[in-house]
Amino acid sequence: MTILTNVTWAELEIDASASLDRLCRADDLVVFAHASGNRNPLHEADADGDGDGEPEAIAPAMWVASLVSAVLGNVLPGPGTRYHSQDLTFLAPVHPGQTVRTTVTLREKGDGRRAVFAVELERDDETPVARGTATVIAPEHKLSFDAADMPGLLVQDHHHFDRLLAMAQPLPPIPTAVVAPEEPAALGGALLAAEHTLITPVLIGCETKIRAAAQEIEAQLDTLQVINEADHSAAAARAVQLFHDGNVRALMKGHLHTDVLLRHVVKREGGLRTSRRLSHVFVMDVPGLDHLLFVSDAAINISPDLATKADITQNAIDVALALGVDEPKVGVLCAVETVNPAMPSTLDAAALAKMSERGQIKGGIVDGPLAMDNAIDLAAAQTKGIRSLVAGRADILIVPNLEAGNMLAKELTFVAHAQAGGLVMGAQCPVILTSRSDDERARLASCAVAALYDAHHRVAD
Repeated sequence: MTILTNVTWAELEIDASASLDRLCRADDLVVFAHASGNRNPLHEADADGDGDGEPEAIAPAMWVASLVSAVLGNVLPGPGTRYHSQDLTFLAPVHPGQTVRTTVTLREKGDGRRAVFAVELERDDETPVARGTATVIAPEHKLSFDAADMPGLLVQDHHHFDRLLAMAQPLPPIPTAVVAPEEPAALGGALLAAEHTLITPVLIGCETKIRAAAQEIEAQLDTLQVINEADHSAAAARAVQLFHDGNVRALMKGHLHTDVLLRHVVKREGGLRTSRRLSHVFVMDVPGLDHLLFVSDAAINISPDLATKADITQNAIDVALALGVDEPKVGVLCAVETVNPAMPSTLDAAALAKMSERGQIKGGIVDGPLAMDNAIDLAAAQTKGIRSLVAGRADILIVPNLEAGNMLAKELTFVAHAQAGGLVMGAQCPVILTSRSDDERARLASCAVAALYDAHHRVAD
């Protein structure tokens, strides 16, 4: 609880002074742009606002000025204070990562409870930011206010995906068979990934439909290989054969049913099977979460047994390792966090944790059973007395079945505004599954994950 108590007009004394420090964060620029409507690119974290080739990320002057109101409204005079006027001269810019100290000092008391304050703002390196005066109407009555009552804000940015794209950018594009890119979204996603040098697409499908989709989105296919194969099953088989011939290193789903593509991936003769079961790994950028979140399996295995869950867990760990997560922490989700023989998923979770301890699952730390709250929220885990290296810190969530995983992934996407990319793992090469609801950024992220996994896998080999 944070209680703010004011200084009334009668209590104000000349030369009374107060200060507050405020760290400027990139999120502050986003919030201010939304609140004010000021979309000047000079004030956006990743934009080049003056054409010099470098992002400026300058905090708006009015954001700096608003720091004065924080001192006057919270501390001196405090709650009940009304603004009359403000006159500031701005001396130096403020950027995200810099702390600004705002100091107000009472200089005059006038009629109508008007109080004139000298104002000084400086950065943490002692550079003056602004100077001037602010005149307020001081409160007449004593007031106290609980500042904790203010609702919080969540900025819906996806900087984790930005990091993935930056990590993948230096890599050579991965040759990728794109199966049935026969409508604008499917083709556009592959071409956008090619534009970002993530993949070199080989387009396989009905050439007439592919070129019609290209015309609709005004795209050129002159430099790309287009293989005419109108039947979707035959197109999927051709993509698998291109891998065996050494012409591609990844597959990407276009406008066809997932089971048609995967049927050729898992076939015993000429497919891409390995000793491990296939599973899908969602890579999710959840606003407000300070790390990537991996969810598996939400797309392939309907009701996995223990052996399949072990493969699902290992596949997810392998993806996390490829994306730079050191020793990923894996939470095996159940409805409760205690082993209950009446709930088979809790027995599987405990077995997976023990398999990790014994080295049967490698590269991460696995614990379970864990409920969703105590898997990702440390306070929830501590409240329930759970002591674990994973509880409250999980990078990877292993769900008990496809229904639970699908609901979790869609809730994170459509309620929590997460962005989701992902791969099918367990085959001889990554398989990029995209959804019709995926936007361009999600499609890019999936291709970036494939490129990073391919690079990591080739180095490991």
